[in-house]
Amino acid sequence: MDYLQIKRSTNLKGKITISGAKNAALPIIAMTILAKNRVTIQNTPQVADIKTLIKLLQNLGAKAEFKNSTLQIDTTDINSTKATYDIVRTMRASILVLGPLLARFGHCEVSLPGGCAIGARPIDLHLSALEKMGAKIEIKDGYVIADAKDGLNGANIVFDKITVTGTENIIMAAALANGVTKIFNAAKEPEVVQLCEILNQNGVKIEGIATSELTIHGTNRDLINLDEIIVIPDRIEAGTYMCAVAIAGGDVTIENINPDHLVAITSKLCDMGVECKLSQNSIRVISDGNLKPCNIITTEFPGFPTDMQAQFMALASIADGVSSIDERLFENRFMHASELSRMGADIKLNGHIATITGGSLNGADVMATDLRASSALIIAALRANGTTRIHRIYHLDRGYENLESKLTAIGADIKRLKE
Repeated sequence: MDYLQIKRSTNLKGKITISGAKNAALPIIAMTILAKNRVTIQNTPQVADIKTLIKLLQNLGAKAEFKNSTLQIDTTDINSTKATYDIVRTMRASILVLGPLLARFGHCEVSLPGGCAIGARPIDLHLSALEKMGAKIEIKDGYVIADAKDGLNGANIVFDKITVTGTENIIMAAALANGVTKIFNAAKEPEVVQLCEILNQNGVKIEGIATSELTIHGTNRDLINLDEIIVIPDRIEAGTYMCAVAIAGGDVTIENINPDHLVAITSKLCDMGVECKLSQNSIRVISDGNLKPCNIITTEFPGFPTDMQAQFMALASIADGVSSIDERLFENRFMHASELSRMGADIKLNGHIATITGGSLNGADVMATDLRASSALIIAALRANGTTRIHRIYHLDRGYENLESKLTAIGADIKRLKE
């Protein structure tokens, strides 16, 4: 297995180009199940989660070519509707094939999903919504077995809590349904917005895009002709590199971003004393490495993203004062706290609230517990005295493209080595 060796790195300088958003590309790839043509998807990040979903669709009978950042995928000859455990167990986002498979074929079997162990994240909201659209759902032998032989019907869907993948799944299911579907309490994340915009631009009328109330006019199982798609930039990747510059100090321009997607992250960094100069599609981050404490409450977009909580905990661990993080979305998302503590961080946990007293960090052997925890440990290692070795970095490879080379290019001392 690979691990990362990182030595203290300061005064980072240069430019970093952000890749396409993994969390936008995944539902877009699943959406190609609804297409009647070969679809080209540009700016697709070459990360493990994307390759896993492509493999899943290929197992169903799709054809795919993935070179550089261009993915061409043809689902017209899909001949299976069973998403098997051996693939789905590795990535929770695999559940995104449930809605489009059921809408197109009227039957599917999808293994209950796996992924990072950051909380329960049940799929009951997905299933109850599909039942309201006329599907018959059965859980058997670890599989969701769904039937809607006469197609899905439009319905009013009220999510008891905001769910990103649930919203995306029902949007795709509703696209081919008979009649009108209304989703109340829909997620408003940029990745959800892009999914809606693509469908809306390709013949599926969707009203209320970027709001919590969506109205989708179904095509009654008519497949969609999809034009070429360009995946939006990854706001979490951008935020991660912004945090790296903040803690190490330096002057780095981060290119290929959408500033509107980074407002909550930028605001907190400014509160901590980091200078952020925004332009149309880039942000210049300037820091002397001396950070003020912060208070964070994670919430749905446009609030502070849970996917940036771990990275900010790393920043708080060296800030001049006491910070607090209130994690309100996932119950197990403080697993990185114990690993940061191994590096000397002063972190006290009380339920879903972490209190961090800033101090100094020292290099240590630490273990990545999930995707974002991996990046938090990297950020901390840039400031830690001595050498840090981060193990189990296969989590990292699920969501970051060329991380070592991007950080090395701006002056970080980071190497990927074999155990």
